[in-house]
Parts: sequence; structure tokens; C-alpha cells
Amino acid sequence: MNLKDLNINNSWTLFLDRDGVINKRIIDDYIKRWEDFEFIDGVLEAMQKLSLIFGKILIVTNQQGIGKGLMIENDLNKVHAKMIEIINKNGGRIDKIYFSPYLEKDRNAYRKPGIGMALQAKNDFPSIDFTKSIIVGDSITDMQFGKNAEMLTVFISGDLDQIPKNQGLIDFTFKNLYSFAETIKVN
Repeated sequence: MNLKDLNINNSWTLFLDRDGVINKRIIDDYIKRWEDFEFIDGVLEAMQKLSLIFGKILIVTNQQGIGKGLMIENDLNKVHAKMIEIINKNGGRIDKIYFSPYLEKDRNAYRKPGIGMALQAKNDFPSIDFTKSIIVGDSITDMQFGKNAEMLTVFISGDLDQIPKNQGLIDFTFKNLYSFAETIKVN
């Protein structure tokens, strides 16, 4: 299967993880305020390209820092508002952000790999067809989320050791969001 063969157009939905895909992940910590947030190189250009292709672009992000009491929802909303503002100023867009504040140990269906955020998105945007959706993420739980919702999965990683162990979960692999966007851009 090749991405170019899928005829991806504005009837498709793009689900994006946030940390490690859009912004640099902070190892063993959380983005608690805007000053902690740093776009990954090429993301703003990628978002511009992807906005021309996909009908809906949604972020689905686990944010257990809220559940741990390290930040509050208002802090997260401020980070997301600034992120969206900058993406919009650079010609991209995010249609909606879904987040899960639940702890990993809670095994809440709204936390990836559960598909609660996907089902909420489908409720908010009934035209979403999961078989015409792609999740781009940097963790195996993102890939499990995608497979659980019957989406195509794109694994963003420089850790090639993860791929052979999880081949059944990963449909495509790219170094970053920009290289993914370059591969499917409309010519």
C-alpha cells in the first residue's frame, strides 16, 4: 500500500497526536505552560500543506499531567489557544482538539489507546469515516488507537527498533510530520 494510491482528499480526516508530532516532547515531564512548548522543525509548513488536503484536522492527546495535578485544564487550554493561533497565522488549521486528562492506570476509554476521543470527534463531526482517517503519532498507543478505530496509522519516529516489534500496528513510518506532508501533498 502506498499513500499516493489512497486518493486522500478533503473527505479524509487527519488525527494528530500532539507531543512528539507537533511539539517537542519533554521527557518525563509535561507541557504545563506556553513557555514549555516548542514546535518541531517543519511542523508549521507541514500543517499548511495538510490543511489543503484533509477535510478535518483534529488533535487527540493524552494529558495525564492534569490527572496528576501538575496542571489544570485552563493551563492546557492556554497552550492550545496559542498553538492554534500560530498554526493559523502560518496558513494551517486545527479544527478541534480532544484531550484525555485521565491517568494511564485508570484505563479510561477516553485515553489512548481507547477510542473515546475518536468517538467524540465522530459525534461532533458526523461526516468522519474512520476508514478514511489517518492517525499520526509517535507512540505505540497512538498506533493502537488508530487500529482500534480502524484508521490508517502513521508512526513518526527516529526509533526504528519499534517498527519490527509492532508491524501489525504501523501502516506507514516517517521521520517527522513534514516528511509525511511532503509525501501526500497535492501537486
